Amino acid sequence: MRELWESERPIIAITMGDAAGIGPEIAVRVLCDVGIYRLCRPLIVGDASVIRAVLDGMRLNFAVHPIAGVREARFEPRYLDVLDLHNIDMGRLKKGQVDPMAGAAAYQYIIAAADLALHGEVDAVVTCPICKEALNLAGYEYPGHTEIFAERTGAKEYAMMMSAGALRVVIISTHLPLRAALDLISQERILTAVRLADELGRLLGMGLPRIAVPGLNPHASEGGIFGHEEQEIIIPAIRQAQAMGFQVSGPFPADMVFYRAVQGEFDFVIALYHDQGLIPIKLLGFGAGVNVTLGLPIVRTSVDHGTAFDIAWQFRASACSLTEAIRWAVQLSKARQKARANRAPA
Repeated sequence: MRELWESERPIIAITMGDAAGIGPEIAVRVLCDVGIYRLCRPLIVGDASVIRAVLDGMRLNFAVHPIAGVREARFEPRYLDVLDLHNIDMGRLKKGQVDPMAGAAAYQYIIAAADLALHGEVDAVVTCPICKEALNLAGYEYPGHTEIFAERTGAKEYAMMMSAGALRVVIISTHLPLRAALDLISQERILTAVRLADELGRLLGMGLPRIAVPGLNPHASEGGIFGHEEQEIIIPAIRQAQAMGFQVSGPFPADMVFYRAVQGEFDFVIALYHDQGLIPIKLLGFGAGVNVTLGLPIVRTSVDHGTAFDIAWQFRASACSLTEAIRWAVQLSKARQKARANRAPA
């Protein structure tokens, strides 16, 4: 039996997320599934005391295996490897509430996991949800995971891609007020999103990925009747991308392009702001979608949901999105390994 767990499976670091939310619970649910160990070698980056409390609350007879480094991990079912950062005082944790202590701890989990990936100790990072308010109250003023990973890894061009079923959406801005997000729409940002989508598609073996760009205004402005962004920004960006060799088309009315993508007409859709892309993703696959950060030198995927404080520590949260995020991480880490092997000199 030991040989099964020592096969060449990627090592996946799963950050515990905000300890006051559902992150610890879904991490436990995933690592208690023996099938996950057939896909990868998972470990949790977080606090062993929190994981023990979750196991006790769920009445699960699994052992917590605290480790100080990846080499100490057992990667065996029934032993939950936890890279223990000792950041949470369980006696002070405000379960199901915004807690700066949990926000500070969540930041440290992200940094630790990112560094493990940068140093080649793990093949990918998968993140459980954080609370942005707790993060900011703790003194870490970031709008979300994406910006933390970009800063830590030195990525200059990056984007969030959301996936649910056949729909893959690359978003040119993340968590911003709508007015600010609209002001950020530019030819350069659209081109970056197109390039990153094309790069991912090729990595996944799509050949020349088909990329669609929606309009910003109703009916993609109908030739300028309902707005000027299509003529001044979006169409020039599409033409420039086409001239660079990308298979890009649009702008299409946003109320139809996502349906067409689901029907198989496009491999990727470029969303011009957060909710334009997230609404169809969550409608199609709520609780099972995946967030992939493009443009990083490491593989990072995430769940598509938040901390769910309303059900936190009630032990009824679904781990479907986390399971899918791990599957994506495994696929991407293997694809990157294959691409590196193909580039290596004979």
